[in-house]
Amino acid sequence: MEKKTINLKEASFTQAINISAQWCKEWSKDLLSEEVLADRIAELTKTRNGLRGFFAYALSDRDCFLLDKLPFSLIYKLNEGGDAVTDIVVKNLVMSSAQIIIHRRNNNHEYEIISENISDRCKAILRLLATNTVTNSVNQVLIDLDNMGNSFDNSVKYDAEQKEFIKKQIHDIAQ
Repeated sequence: MEKKTINLKEASFTQAINISAQWCKEWSKDLLSEEVLADRIAELTKTRNGLRGFFAYALSDRDCFLLDKLPFSLIYKLNEGGDAVTDIVVKNLVMSSAQIIIHRRNNNHEYEIISENISDRCKAILRLLATNTVTNSVNQVLIDLDNMGNSFDNSVKYDAEQKEFIKKQIHDIAQ
């Protein structure tokens, strides 16, 4: 039987999530070094699907502690990813922050905790990425915040409470 391999440059969003999950599990079991994992993630995140898939998995999975530990080799490779990496982490910070407010309003504490975890992971990463890149990205969000929203097409705009909380989260990056 022939083993199937996936070309990382052609991986779908779902495949990128599954690949990321596998690598994080291997890393957590010490089957994969931090350096090898960082190299693999750097290769995966060179594509839009890979970038989205990796962060969709690594930010949201409670059992993936990679973004809690943030090994130096990973931060180095994420910094090499430049604006694309910074922008997706900032977008995830904004979205998870807005969701925290929604979950609080709905008294959905389980989802609130999940969104808080994503937000905390985003802030931790952003504190370690290149300052000028992070500054440019968050400043653009602050300029665009009135036109951003809870829906894919931004038809449902963030309300005043969400926008204030997003701004607070962005300012927390400097802490």
